[in-house]
Amino acid sequence: MTGFNSPAPLLRIGLVSVSDRASAGNYDDLGLPALQDWLVSCLQTPFEFVTRLIPDERAIIEHTLMTLVDNQRCHLVLTTGGTGPARRDVTPEATLAVGSKPMPGFGEQMRQISLHFVPTAILSRQVGVIRETTDHAALIFNLPGQPKAIRETLEGLRDDSGNIIVPGIFAAVPYCIDLIGGPYIETNPVVCKAFRPKSALKPTSTMP
Repeated sequence: MTGFNSPAPLLRIGLVSVSDRASAGNYDDLGLPALQDWLVSCLQTPFEFVTRLIPDERAIIEHTLMTLVDNQRCHLVLTTGGTGPARRDVTPEATLAVGSKPMPGFGEQMRQISLHFVPTAILSRQVGVIRETTDHAALIFNLPGQPKAIRETLEGLRDDSGNIIVPGIFAAVPYCIDLIGGPYIETNPVVCKAFRPKSALKPTSTMP
């Protein structure tokens, strides 16, 4: 537990784009820039990124996720790509293999959001897990590969007036990070309003 006079730990976010062709330099990766742009617009807490661009190889994905959590001490790891039914889409299998606890709600909500746009959302296999070590824990979840779908699943669905009608998955992320011992995350409510029970809200006066 952080002492009263100790600085709060800096939020570290691992971003992983899984793509054979992009990692080989055959085309520009779109996943990492989309993730970075959205998180920069949403987060009001100091943070830093640790990024990786890797091929669709299960062993490499597993090693990357473990390294980001265990060695790089990321509190949150987001992946993009490799979640479909094709033979080389193995990101969900790799994610489940390194997880300590499954978090099925993340995948369920992503598919629910995407089904408002395309019926092929049922082919997506995104999953979420908590990875725990003896003194650290992180939330890991998979996102779609397209920038538009990344934004929609993180942010949620809005009506014509801009009001949220289906919450995005990121609304639950800050409280999840609280529960596993990570830093307190604040978001820009215009982009995505974080939800916490009243008992878990941190008074503004105590913020650094």
